[in-house]
Amino acid sequence: MPTALITGATAGLGAEFARQLARRRADLVLVARTEPALEAFATELRERYGVAVEVLAADLSVAGDVDRVAARFADVANPIDLLVNNAGFGLPLSFADNDVDDEVRHLRVHVEATMRLMHAAIRAMRGRGGRIINVASVAGFISRSTYSACKSWVIGFSRWANVEYAPDRISVTALCPGFTHTSFHERMGLAPGEEGVPDWMWLDAADVVGEALRDAALGKAVSVPSWRYKAIVALSRVLPPSLTAGVARRGRV
Repeated sequence: MPTALITGATAGLGAEFARQLARRRADLVLVARTEPALEAFATELRERYGVAVEVLAADLSVAGDVDRVAARFADVANPIDLLVNNAGFGLPLSFADNDVDDEVRHLRVHVEATMRLMHAAIRAMRGRGGRIINVASVAGFISRSTYSACKSWVIGFSRWANVEYAPDRISVTALCPGFTHTSFHERMGLAPGEEGVPDWMWLDAADVVGEALRDAALGKAVSVPSWRYKAIVALSRVLPPSLTAGVARRGRV
């Protein structure tokens, strides 16, 4: 059976990826910071779907923890076939008002950890193939602080890697959802409805993950779930940055 390694696996899109892949009979390696939550979720998946589930407790803002997760790709007896780089978090204030150490930690998780795990995965997948899904955001197409900048890097790097490693039968897909019902906003201290985002802009996590898995199977470099967000991304290419930045301030994608 194929094996998927998922970071940020106990909540939000990460947990939804785990459930949908387990339903498809994929074995799993789950990565998150809190070991009790990992163990509880792993037990749930084993009992419900009958798949093998490993757990790796790791804080991906810490270099040594990233190295431990990257080392899992070197296990040739139990290879990883799919990497889902999902770990991430948002910051509640504007750049100048956030603590700069929090901004650096944010950068390490969204960019450095993503790059290091991709590097380990691609090295292991060359010669046999594999898939990588990097969870980005439609925020990567607009101007909004460091979150937007991090996600823009993920999109650009995924596009390049998808072409570069296609001869090795490795696909790399940047998943770019819009506002999605998960715990992401709650972890920033925002109550439901506090984001100032209309109901029609919200997506369901199951739909986002389902479309991401389909697009990755097709080898697409970028996956933007839902036609309404595809239209928003298309508009972002022609609208002035001052306008898109003003709209983006209404909420956090």
